[in-house]
Amino acid sequence: MNIDFSSQIQYIVALLPEVLLTVWAMLILLVDVFQKEDRSEPSSPAIAWLTLLGLLLAGAANLWLLTLREATPTGVIALDGFRVFTNFLFLLAGVLFVLISTRYLEEERLRLGELYVLMLLSTVGMMLFAGTRDLMLIFLGLELLSVPIYVLTGANRRSRLSAEGAIKYFLLGAFSSAFFLFGIALVYGGARTTNLTLVAQAIGVDGLRANPLVTIGMALLAVGFGFKVAAVPFHMWTPDAYEGAPAPVTAFMAASVKAAAFAAFLRVFLTAFPGLYDTWGRMVFWLAILTMVVANLTALVEPNVKRMLAYSSIAHAGYLLVALASASVIGAASFLFYLVIYTLMTIGAFAVMVAVAGRGEEWLDIESYSGLGWRQPLLGVVMTIFLLSLAGFPFTGGFIGKVFILRAAVEKGMNWLAVILVLTSLVSYWYYLRVAWYMWFREAPAGAPQPVRTPRAMTAALVAAAILVVALGVAPGGLLRAAQDGASALLQAPAACTYGRSPARGGGAGADVCHLTPRRPLG
Repeated sequence: MNIDFSSQIQYIVALLPEVLLTVWAMLILLVDVFQKEDRSEPSSPAIAWLTLLGLLLAGAANLWLLTLREATPTGVIALDGFRVFTNFLFLLAGVLFVLISTRYLEEERLRLGELYVLMLLSTVGMMLFAGTRDLMLIFLGLELLSVPIYVLTGANRRSRLSAEGAIKYFLLGAFSSAFFLFGIALVYGGARTTNLTLVAQAIGVDGLRANPLVTIGMALLAVGFGFKVAAVPFHMWTPDAYEGAPAPVTAFMAASVKAAAFAAFLRVFLTAFPGLYDTWGRMVFWLAILTMVVANLTALVEPNVKRMLAYSSIAHAGYLLVALASASVIGAASFLFYLVIYTLMTIGAFAVMVAVAGRGEEWLDIESYSGLGWRQPLLGVVMTIFLLSLAGFPFTGGFIGKVFILRAAVEKGMNWLAVILVLTSLVSYWYYLRVAWYMWFREAPAGAPQPVRTPRAMTAALVAAAILVVALGVAPGGLLRAAQDGASALLQAPAACTYGRSPARGGGAGADVCHLTPRRPLG
């Protein structure tokens, strides 16, 4: 089916997963309201399963997008493999959030249906953020992504840390949005368009036609993205927001919000600014170095496991920036592959932390993990798998992801960047394996907390995530091929679209036709 956006219904068709998920969120909100006789009553457990059903339906609609084709490559809604791949990633994060959060929300007396609604709306924002080709629509996606997350961060109104984290996240998030919006304004002022493909045409394949406003606007966009992906030095909000947010929300933030920001970062810079790669490539190069070094060194001395995982997520942002800096098909493919692995192992690690922390998240220090492997073998085994994958241990998905990122960096000639990635990964072995050592080689102190009994849904999510992490470390071929198809769809997009009149038919006046100019390789 060809989509040419000649009518409004074409936009609804192209945005079917987002429209379906939005309508489903509204229905869940109504169901939650009408099933309560009193506002103080907790929401029914059925709300979580309805949310899960909505995510699965959106996944089916997203699969249907593969049957759609664009008439021109300048539409504001992207219909390519990259969008389909990233949409599945966001939906996977949503499914894992539902599965790991049910017991936690009940224990903390936060069984509120609106939390699931906010998660669904944030997922819609992520899908718009990463799947559109117009800077204004990307900004709307950014805000739809961010505002529900601000609320979710402060969902535990009885916690001072939750309120503090939400305020910091909101203020710095608004600050970064201002940078992003000002960058859009300057790009529009220099290129006279906010369409990514047409911005690339205005700049030219060699960047010689770039207006200084475009270059400044591009730098401001990079700052806005830097805040969202928590790259150093724009990471100040991350530890406090991650520590204060309810643990399942922290897992969702650390995985899906970062994935969405990186996916949008990749689309915007590889689609709109390929001609300015020499400028932004150097900027991303130094951001990657700073992020990897600072985050890993800080995580070394962090005794709080939740904050350690927060700094760990910042370090992984540095690894993903290496893939972005390579700006090649193999770099983009390794980027997408690593995002999937990162989502599985990050949400998995935070889910185990939910079980260990107990009610009120009182047990977050590393001593709480002493003897966990013997007291709770399932939690100990899956946590060890997630930690080894986060560190990049062989035969795990994290190792394969880092190998392909290293390959992309070396092929691009960024040998020093590859060396720093290897060295900082070796540093990370200390704080990841330290937790594993406590779990298996330290005896639990007297009075140590017993981890809560994990419900079946959470157990299934943990086991499935651990199996996938190991399977993708042993046989990564299928996911790598899907990632490469998605990356190729993005990088093979035209860098220019020149319009001309088609021959008239039947006495008509003809129509505008887009003549494509092939993209010159970056760098």
